[in-house]
Amino acid sequence: MMVEGPVEVELSDGSTAFSDRRVVALCTCRRTRRPPWCDTSHRAHRLPPRPPSDPPPTGEDG
Repeated sequence: MMVEGPVEVELSDGSTAFSDRRVVALCTCRRTRRPPWCDTSHRAHRLPPRPPSDPPPTGEDG
């Protein structure tokens, strides 16, 4: 999630994280190694592409 900065985020333990950047990416996938900031870890966890589906039946019996 992109947020205009500067940003101050209150963490679950009560501490705060601050960034003075103009735009900040907050992690929403919870895979980041730098919470609450996005480090693009989600890119390594993409789902594999779906296999092509079987062609639709032609309506003819074998």
